Amino acid sequence: MYFKKLTSIMKKLIVLFIVIMAVSAQAESKKLKARLWHTTFWSPVDGPYVETYLAFDAASLEYKKIGERQYQGSLEITMIFRQNDSIRDYAKYELKSPVVEDTSNIQLEFIDQQRFLLQNGQYEFLLSIADQNSENEPFAYEELIDISYPDDQVNVSGIELVDSYEPVEESHSVLSKSGYKLIPYVSNFYPAGRDNLMFYTEVYNTDKVLGENEKIVLKYFIESFETGKVLSKFQKFKPKQTNLVIPTLSEFDLRNLPSGNYKLGVEVRDRNNELVTSNKLFFQRSNPNMRFDLNDIAAVNITNSFVEDLTSRDTLQEYIQMIRPIATQVEKQFIDNQSKEADLETLQQFFLNFWQTRDEIKPREAWLKYLDEVEKVNKVYSTQIMPGYTTDRGRVYLQYGPPNIITESYNEPSAYPYEIWHYYQLGNSQRDKKFVFYTYNLVTNDFVLLHSNAIGELSNYRWQAELHRRDFDPQSPDDMRPPDAWGNQANEYYINPR
Repeated sequence: MYFKKLTSIMKKLIVLFIVIMAVSAQAESKKLKARLWHTTFWSPVDGPYVETYLAFDAASLEYKKIGERQYQGSLEITMIFRQNDSIRDYAKYELKSPVVEDTSNIQLEFIDQQRFLLQNGQYEFLLSIADQNSENEPFAYEELIDISYPDDQVNVSGIELVDSYEPVEESHSVLSKSGYKLIPYVSNFYPAGRDNLMFYTEVYNTDKVLGENEKIVLKYFIESFETGKVLSKFQKFKPKQTNLVIPTLSEFDLRNLPSGNYKLGVEVRDRNNELVTSNKLFFQRSNPNMRFDLNDIAAVNITNSFVEDLTSRDTLQEYIQMIRPIATQVEKQFIDNQSKEADLETLQQFFLNFWQTRDEIKPREAWLKYLDEVEKVNKVYSTQIMPGYTTDRGRVYLQYGPPNIITESYNEPSAYPYEIWHYYQLGNSQRDKKFVFYTYNLVTNDFVLLHSNAIGELSNYRWQAELHRRDFDPQSPDDMRPPDAWGNQANEYYINPR
């Protein structure tokens, strides 16, 4: 297929960070490890399409000898896009690993990238990966993918994270976009030492909607995932003129970005600085050497504020512990470590700054409203040794609010007591999110989080196996669900909360 200079629009980035594990009953079997990422695009020549990226840890494959001192792994990959029980596009192909001479010390990763032309609509995406040199069962995965490119709207592409790039002439390569060969960074996690976040994005249809040769501004920024506040040191502005496709390759230096959950954002603003549209991508940063900077709150003036009357250090320390469920990662660093040694004034400044960050106009009212919620969770979720706000259910309630549906199942024959919380929407971008909590008994009232499909939460693909360990002892990490048994309703409740 032909993509003219790949003048494409990435519409909706769906980041799926999976560790794919396939292990046979044999002790010598390896675990197949890979990461999957996929997004949608639009091309003026070919229309909408989906692009997939698979990154494999070469050391996790089984290898076959193909020559003297030469070994190679082989994977069979099947991708299917199904709509209304009809297959709209698919690919089944063999993927070879790089040739190696020593299979005992393989330290490399290889990437497979594919494209599928599809029309606007919703599709079931089915993936199967089989190691052809292993007796393990193929790994299977499925997900819904939405494609939508209205002609009468400005769209920001998905945000492609980039590992490296180089300029190229016009190319038909699937790695090329707008004159660049882009090697994707197939993850949304930036560990310590990975200090450069590079990304590629495009804006579509500005000339049709805003007029030809009009001035616009593209804003790139990083914001806190918990508060939605843009970090002042991490924002860029680029003036542009309207066009059919506006491609941009940019980056942020992450050396001074503390550990935490963030969103990388792209905004389109018109000549009057009015927001036209935007897109955001969740990512995580680990920077353990960064601490909460006390200079950031040194100028906070507590005079005539509601914290001026909080003169009991013990009470203030307790209040600061209460806000931990909704704190950012860097704020948690202060709460867990620095607050113990901080003086009263520093604690007051931190507490006031915390609530001013969330409600600049009425920080006191925001705190009192939150305190009411803390009292609710303490009544319902406290244990004999833990206040409710420190439990998993209390934390989720305080962070996201009350769920729309709570399914309680305390007496299934083969399962530990559990609850499934269903949120129709979390924030502005997450829909149909669920949390599974369980406990070994009902006496302690301590239900711990077992699995969630929400961004940034614990994701455990074997949660059903763990839930049913009362009567089910999984023999392999591939055993994701127990055998069908009388009274087993966890999967049904998860799919159809009630």
